[in-house]
Amino acid sequence: MEEQATVSAADIARIAGVGRAAVSNWRRRYGDFPPPVGGTASSPLFSLVHVEHWLRERGKPVEISLGDRIWQRLRNLGDDLSLGLRVGRVGSYLSRPGAWTFSPRYDDVELFELVDRFADEQGPRGAFEFLCERYVEAHSRRLSVTPEPVAALMARLIGPEPGVVLDPACGLGTLLLASGGTRLLGQVDDPATSCIAAHRLLLAGADMEMYGADALSMDSYEGVLADAVVCDPPFNEREWGYDDLVGDPRWEYGQPPRGEPELAWVQHCLAHVKPGGLVAIRMPPAAAGRRTGRRIRGNLLRAGALRAVVTVGGADLWLLRRPEPGERPPSRVLLLADPSTVEEQWTAHLRGVEVPGAVRIIDLLDEEIDLSPLRYQARDEHAGEAFLEVRKRFDGIRPELPSLAVSDEKPAFTTIGELLKSGLLIVPESVEEGDVVASPAVPAYVHSGETVTVEPTMSKYRTDPERLDAAFLAGCLRAAGQVAPTSSTRIDLKRTRIPRLPIETQRAYGAAFTRLAAFEDALREAAESGLELVRLGLTGLTEGQLRPGN
Repeated sequence: MEEQATVSAADIARIAGVGRAAVSNWRRRYGDFPPPVGGTASSPLFSLVHVEHWLRERGKPVEISLGDRIWQRLRNLGDDLSLGLRVGRVGSYLSRPGAWTFSPRYDDVELFELVDRFADEQGPRGAFEFLCERYVEAHSRRLSVTPEPVAALMARLIGPEPGVVLDPACGLGTLLLASGGTRLLGQVDDPATSCIAAHRLLLAGADMEMYGADALSMDSYEGVLADAVVCDPPFNEREWGYDDLVGDPRWEYGQPPRGEPELAWVQHCLAHVKPGGLVAIRMPPAAAGRRTGRRIRGNLLRAGALRAVVTVGGADLWLLRRPEPGERPPSRVLLLADPSTVEEQWTAHLRGVEVPGAVRIIDLLDEEIDLSPLRYQARDEHAGEAFLEVRKRFDGIRPELPSLAVSDEKPAFTTIGELLKSGLLIVPESVEEGDVVASPAVPAYVHSGETVTVEPTMSKYRTDPERLDAAFLAGCLRAAGQVAPTSSTRIDLKRTRIPRLPIETQRAYGAAFTRLAAFEDALREAAESGLELVRLGLTGLTEGQLRPGN
């Protein structure tokens, strides 16, 4: 089976520790690069054995992790159409080892021996999460996964202790995992996806229930009312069952138009939350202003069900609250184009406090009922003074790029894993001043200040300062994070290449890395201040608080 294992271009990039572009260059430049053995012209597959041999022949470090070996073996047990079922079967094995029944027809003995070893290293949940990440990468065009920052924000907006949480289009269970609910109810239209989601929840220790069916056409939770609902439904689906669902009792606020399936999902979510319960649903921006949906949007506003629309990461979050019987509807709805203050404003808005982003509902009930947040940004009554203040800050930013010279010297390399084995690095329990902290999502940095405990997802390292400079190490890790193929790629930090340099040279490099990081921070601050200047300048000129100068 090992000899038959195949890898994609993305897999090769990960194995070699390079970007996808480097693999494309190798294929063009080197006539002896292993030819494809399968896949398609746009997504070719290569022999893993041949690729490993080719890389080693050229002195390129090759270190295939146990998790990646399991993944490649899993992929090669069948076609990609059944890959989700195979991943789900591994999840079933990891989540219910005592109840597992081995099937010679479906299961590879050696694969599950490797899975056992991997689970001993990473824990059952960590091992399965690794395979789920690889599955998402392999099916990125077919699977839509809610970005983790958005999922975390949605979870916070439904409250810290939501109780029973339902996601009727749960995908791989990302929103349910983030929600913090005491009982998690999920449904998704694909059986393989529902299987993977169920085992993710089980391995997280959740009290859960999961169904594999489309929630609009086959509601598995009919009559069930959750404490909160989160949802990131599929956008712009034309075949959502419009003809079969005409007059459905869930359409309390109006029959969703054929081309507005998202408004069907909104009403489905409201139908499954208790009176006073909250709904956070991700929506396409067009849903806030399409003419065909204005009647439903108007009814949601008049009833007091739709409480906020917030633009987050290229989409909108609609925040709803199912009205209590006899409750007086609110007079304002929160419309925010900038999500940075949404948590504070949302909490105050729910209490009835008037906040800057709140717009009078009566002003929205026109021919369009357009709820696009950009259209109703709160006017800054002090734009003139604010413009001058931001201008002072902007003028004071002086990014300084460190002096760097071209070098022809190619150093030898080691890895984080080798440094750990040699004792130059240790992994501490907590983070003290001078320790290096990193993760795939956060640029590496040298910690300063009091001793702290960081999130389990963060990696932490303590160097031997006489042999390994912390700022040098942080810079190398920061560089590794910038060349990841995609933002969703899981980076194995232990495989990060570190140049072998004398300690004095390391310290010089560390100082340069530190100055580059400061340069990056200054550039980011300048960009943010510059955009704020543009916004305040436009507002100030329009509102008469600024005028053209000399």
